[in-house]
Amino acid sequence: MSPDTIRLATGHEMPLIGFGLWKIPSNQKAESVYNAIKIGYRLFDGAYDYQNEKEAGEGIRRAINEGIVTREDVFVTTKLWNNYHRREHALVMAKAQNDAWGLGYIDLYLIHFPIATSYIHPESLNYPSWWMDHEHKIVTPRAEVPIHETWQAIEEAVDAGIVRSIGISNAQAQMLYDIQTYARHPISSLQIDHHPYLVQQDLVLLSQEAKIALTAYSSFGPQSFLELPPAFRARAKDVASLFDVEVVKKAAAAHQKTAAQVLLRWATQRNIAVIPKSNNPRRLQENLEVGASSFDLTKDEIDGITALDRGLRFNDPGFYLQQPLRIFA
Repeated sequence: MSPDTIRLATGHEMPLIGFGLWKIPSNQKAESVYNAIKIGYRLFDGAYDYQNEKEAGEGIRRAINEGIVTREDVFVTTKLWNNYHRREHALVMAKAQNDAWGLGYIDLYLIHFPIATSYIHPESLNYPSWWMDHEHKIVTPRAEVPIHETWQAIEEAVDAGIVRSIGISNAQAQMLYDIQTYARHPISSLQIDHHPYLVQQDLVLLSQEAKIALTAYSSFGPQSFLELPPAFRARAKDVASLFDVEVVKKAAAAHQKTAAQVLLRWATQRNIAVIPKSNNPRRLQENLEVGASSFDLTKDEIDGITALDRGLRFNDPGFYLQQPLRIFA
């Protein structure tokens, strides 16, 4: 196993550093992914909700066709959206998403949020995110679908060869414990909102003890949300940037790295995968240089950054939805 990969419970290896597809417009995605592969990225983190899977797949296929990589070199993560948790909908969506990527199989398929909302035909789904009514107000009609049913459906996607490994995003400890009681295929990965303002240390320890690979999103904390619509950025707009926090700046100066690299290394040094995005080639390269062979933060630096924890969650549908879904209560 490479020091820059994480072994999943299925035996497959996932790169420690990836390229996140969230918030990148579909008309830029194919070129962005293709260029990221040329720089050295091999993990691409997508979702149906991001509405750019087809274009991301086009970028990967272009790199494969040009001989830059093989399909086996690339690791694709994508996610099942909340409207498709019923067994029949989940299987249809897994197949449709696999077809959209056009790569033969999906490496890792995650339940995006541990909450089911009412089925809406994909062609009727409005964006950005969640479900918007005719007045563009965010509403969230819940559906009576247990996670048990959804998990069994994505297990069938594994059985059918559509996906290789499965997991969940935005779940807490109780959900993991529950899934473990009936899972035929293991929870290979948990993806969480993880940054120094939201460390979730007990959840990290639980996952690592259970051999569930962790991926952090929004590694830069409030920075990831400032460009979103008002309801989604409200909690982040008055929070100090992690790039400007003294313990981060001091570590960056000591190692002659950027603040962003320090924040990413804080995660990867603790064996947590990261999936930052950027359209800037220099920052793309810098983000990729935070693996096991790059530089090591001292224990005091890691502890100092961890001590910034404020339990401050930015991606919280219990806060930004007009009809809140209190998933993290």
